[in-house]
Amino acid sequence: MAYESIPLEAFHETFKSNTELSSVALGAKVVKVSDEFFAEAFHLLEVEPAPSLKGQFGPNGALYSGWESRRHNPSYDWCIIKLGTLGTVVGFDIDTSHFNGNEAPEVSVDGIIDSSLDEHNVDNAKWTEILPRVPLGPSKRHLFKIPETEQVKFVKLNMYPDGGIARFRVYGNVAPVQPDSPQEVFDLAHVFAGGRVTFMSDQHFGVGANLILPGRGKDMGDGWETKRSRQKGHKDWVIIKLGAPGHLGTVEIDTAHFKGNFPESCELHALCSEDEIPDSDAVDWTQILSPVKLGPHRRHFFALDADVSVAYTHVKLTIYPDGGIKRVRIYGTKGPCPTADLAVRPTDTAENDAATPLESAPVAMKQVKTIPVLPLTPEAFSPFGQVIQAYGDHAAAPPGTKITPANQGSATKFHKLSLLKSSYPADLGASSGLSVYRCNPTKVVNGGVELKVVERHPYTNQAFIPMGGGGIQGDEALKEPGNAYLVVVAHNGADDKPDFSTLRAFVASAGQGIMYNTAIWHQPMTVLYKPMDFTCVETQIGNGDKADCEILDLEASEVVILALPRH
Repeated sequence: MAYESIPLEAFHETFKSNTELSSVALGAKVVKVSDEFFAEAFHLLEVEPAPSLKGQFGPNGALYSGWESRRHNPSYDWCIIKLGTLGTVVGFDIDTSHFNGNEAPEVSVDGIIDSSLDEHNVDNAKWTEILPRVPLGPSKRHLFKIPETEQVKFVKLNMYPDGGIARFRVYGNVAPVQPDSPQEVFDLAHVFAGGRVTFMSDQHFGVGANLILPGRGKDMGDGWETKRSRQKGHKDWVIIKLGAPGHLGTVEIDTAHFKGNFPESCELHALCSEDEIPDSDAVDWTQILSPVKLGPHRRHFFALDADVSVAYTHVKLTIYPDGGIKRVRIYGTKGPCPTADLAVRPTDTAENDAATPLESAPVAMKQVKTIPVLPLTPEAFSPFGQVIQAYGDHAAAPPGTKITPANQGSATKFHKLSLLKSSYPADLGASSGLSVYRCNPTKVVNGGVELKVVERHPYTNQAFIPMGGGGIQGDEALKEPGNAYLVVVAHNGADDKPDFSTLRAFVASAGQGIMYNTAIWHQPMTVLYKPMDFTCVETQIGNGDKADCEILDLEASEVVILALPRH
């Protein structure tokens, strides 16, 4: 089979639009190996470059970060690898770094074209040569480009006759996995859906392609991170080509592991273009997320202001002024303009299930305004109030939070997460106090909740803190309290009524309290599935006056469906 040796300086230009199909970050793994006496083959697929272990020895000899077999093989050694996802192959990076005198002299690569086979029957499969026998040198990266193959799930690296290889990277194009239904919501940017990062303004510490990988990674090294900026007004950005043109609904921006180096804020633009890499400054870019604050080491969820009649092909994420982001998920639908508003669906890691927002319920098909309910985070809620909660990792608390030990070291205190405010006229006799609300669960129909009434408190902010349940005999507390409630908010409009263009809906856990800012329109306390008790911290007159609470019943045409996450 034909191949072309590529000089190292041409690596980016040659493989910039391809995906590393053999990366452990995609789920690739070694299935079988003929011999790994000196160094185990799993090292071949590691993300980080091979480090030098010179001078270090184990029971079998010198240690290497790579795959090394015994000497004196009369035939050849081989390693079978299951790629992270089905795809076509266009090239290889075969790296012998730090193997000098014990490197594999020659290699070839075979593939299984039959994509229906699994790892249990590769022994009897028909292997097809996709890279012929080629020479290798010591401690060097070797790049090879081949004609694009048919779809491959397994490859076999053969080395003649034996020796060591540090890293083996297979580059190609993902066979996209997308829903058949044009109304099913999925992550259009995900690498398995065919998404690709096609441009990065900077990737000094972490490559942009990491943004669309599965999972949440293991450390800062598998996210996108730019170098520190020294100029006022600096920004960095990436352009993501979606796996399919799509109608965009929500975005998840994850700053996992970025604790002191997350961006201060970000914004999103989108466009429809036939270009692989659209001009970053083109006038066609449409803002779909206004600048929003980001926080450390957490998932952020935002509803997008995208025109649902437009199918976008590219999204540009801009960060200010610099920093690191772990993952970006762009949720929407493909195909014709959908009849339902968009929310999000589960991510690909079970560890995130409890916090994962899911796709809109079927109730969204009604001809009424529908908005997705997203997990409550301090940054998304900041225009409307404050989130009151503790943080197991103190570095994940919002910047500026004062955190100290308390109670002789048996507790941690998160100081003044919100301050009480009141602007009542003195002659009204308002006073601050604590009240308790016992809330019964709201009615959920086809996965949705109707928003029919909102209220505001013109002169005070107002906090609600979940109280948990009881367990002592005779205790009047709830024995089986709920663990989720809705927080629905909107700013005031020019007509002194809610501005429904600013309406946002969140789901909060029993570990989160909230403080509504003064005069913010909000849904009365609404709990899901089971009753909950709340302590309410507020200032009030207490006589039912409008100065305490102004209630607005929505007209039938104004009713909104809150599309809950699916469980």
